[in-house]
Amino acid sequence: MNGRFLLDTNAVIALWSNDRSLQSLLSAADLVSIPCIVVGELYFGARKSARAETNLAKIDEFVGHMAIEQCDAITAKHYGRIKDFLRQRGRPIPENDVWIAALTEQYGLTLLTRDDHFKEIEGLQARSW
Repeated sequence: MNGRFLLDTNAVIALWSNDRSLQSLLSAADLVSIPCIVVGELYFGARKSARAETNLAKIDEFVGHMAIEQCDAITAKHYGRIKDFLRQRGRPIPENDVWIAALTEQYGLTLLTRDDHFKEIEGLQARSW
């Protein structure tokens, strides 16, 4: 695994909760970025929360200081391959997570996540903390 990480939504939340093991891992990283899909998931979660305005402001602040990986036609090629691989195996995962996996592959990053279903994607660089 490399020191170039892409954060899943649960990693961002753990970071906000001051998870020391995650902070330690990221302190030595060469690159830490988040997928645009995770940004959307964060905004959705904030909007349905009891403290929407506070949480939206927190996300705005966080996003302003992070590198965000965007989807493009190359991402879509990775998405199509991953989605078909999962279909053939009869092991679907949530749609947003297929896009997150596609970005992880496209940019050669290691996905930091606690979602076990990413293990269904052969060759995906993913780890917990």
